[in-house]
Amino acid sequence: MNCPFCRHDDSRVVDSRPADEGALIRRRRECTACGRRFTTSETSILLIVKRSGATEPFSREKVIAGVRKACQGRPVNDDDLALLAQRVEEALRSDGQAEVEAQEVGMAILAPLRELDEVAYLRYASVYRNFASLEDFEGEIALLRAAPSHSEAQVTEAAKSVQNKTLSSANN
Repeated sequence: MNCPFCRHDDSRVVDSRPADEGALIRRRRECTACGRRFTTSETSILLIVKRSGATEPFSREKVIAGVRKACQGRPVNDDDLALLAQRVEEALRSDGQAEVEAQEVGMAILAPLRELDEVAYLRYASVYRNFASLEDFEGEIALLRAAPSHSEAQVTEAAKSVQNKTLSSANN
């Protein structure tokens, strides 16, 4: 790291702190030549490799814009979309790869979108997976009915738990 004061190319780290919910590291450095201190910020860049081969940085705003179209007219607010974009980015970063195919971004959107709103999920999946016929929609709806979403499973599990507690207290 070059010193911004004397342009010397050696410095030592005095302090490091996470910032922006861990997405950024702020480092306090001291130049070994002039002794002056300065701050640097380090971030990891997640690159998306498009079908054309071009790369661009991951953008939560692009995820939100794409999903917003599928959520038109649905009871989904901006906070829900921001949380979905954050979950997508976390899922992609958890793989530890610096470059991710655009196809993987779309796949990472599907699961949290399904939990958020099943109709929006169907709309997004129909475009993303190129549904060509009514059978494609029927097949996806059958999958939705066969495997309840995570939130529905939690509600069902909670209802069973309450029912079991009620039965056991009635038996005692």
